[in-house]
Amino acid sequence: MTIAISDFISTLSKQDLPLIDVRSNAEYNQGHIPGAINIPLLNDEHRKIIGTTYKKSGREAAIEQGFELVGPHFHEIIKNAKLQCTSNEVIMYCWRGGMRSNITAWILTMAGFKVHLLKNGYKTYRQWVLNEFLLPRKILILGGKTGSGKTDLLQLLKDKGDQVICLETLAHHRGSAFGSLGQPKQNTTEQFENVLALELHKTNPKEILWLENESRTIGFNKIPDALFEMMRLAPVIEIQVDREIRFQRILIEYGCFTNEELADKTKRIAKRLGGQNLKDALAALAENNKSAWLEIVLNYYDKTYSHSNLDRNGSTIYPAKVTWEEPQVDLQRIINQKKQIKNLAN
Repeated sequence: MTIAISDFISTLSKQDLPLIDVRSNAEYNQGHIPGAINIPLLNDEHRKIIGTTYKKSGREAAIEQGFELVGPHFHEIIKNAKLQCTSNEVIMYCWRGGMRSNITAWILTMAGFKVHLLKNGYKTYRQWVLNEFLLPRKILILGGKTGSGKTDLLQLLKDKGDQVICLETLAHHRGSAFGSLGQPKQNTTEQFENVLALELHKTNPKEILWLENESRTIGFNKIPDALFEMMRLAPVIEIQVDREIRFQRILIEYGCFTNEELADKTKRIAKRLGGQNLKDALAALAENNKSAWLEIVLNYYDKTYSHSNLDRNGSTIYPAKVTWEEPQVDLQRIINQKKQIKNLAN
């Protein structure tokens, strides 16, 4: 039984059927449909062997060798499916909905499973992902210098019921050279796109969607071009927080990491800091003086952020004072500014 991408996305959002990716481990790690379980028909080594046979001897020889390699492992596929799937009804896909998914579907059907195949496989999902980034949206950007607390304010907006997507959470990275500290390992950009597209799909494009002011890349993950262009053209509510408040927030957030970890990340911005600043920053860490280190690094980030805003239209930037003394009061100031943006009014 095949299922079209539109029906598949609807089913996926309900999370009511297990999803099996039968591609190799390497293909799965490069990018997969969020929530999918990897039960490969051919592992990485099998694919390499069969690919060589295909080039030397043709398709029929490659298929014959494929069955020779995977035939003895049919029982393992069934066993893994029973262990990892909570239901005997599953959705399955390979790269383009061809031989691998059909063979695995036959194996599991013989074992009592009811199998739905995603029509045209992962390839059609990727096309859906890329199309999702092209849809026009009413984006509103929350900006502010490092340490302003943008992520915390986005969470307050989300708690209030606004549409919010935290790109840094999806990317497992806080966005700066130090952004990987304390975070899980980043996925590939392809997988970042796969997750982001589903999050966008859950939102109403006719209502305001809050995003944080980001560079084109968040760590190793790249924001899709179409979405990034919309972000750069969107109005910005720029939260203004006194430097000392930001300084203390950053010191709390990153002060828990070792001097060695901070030094390693500081070296990664050596060219942008400049030789003397780098030397002074590393010396401060060597003396366990994180305040002196932060003074140097924060000066750099403040200049970088100010420069990044130069290519925005100044008339689309709306300031909002934030003190962090009463977060709900701060939040209301942001909401009041949102109401002033006429082209986003509901």
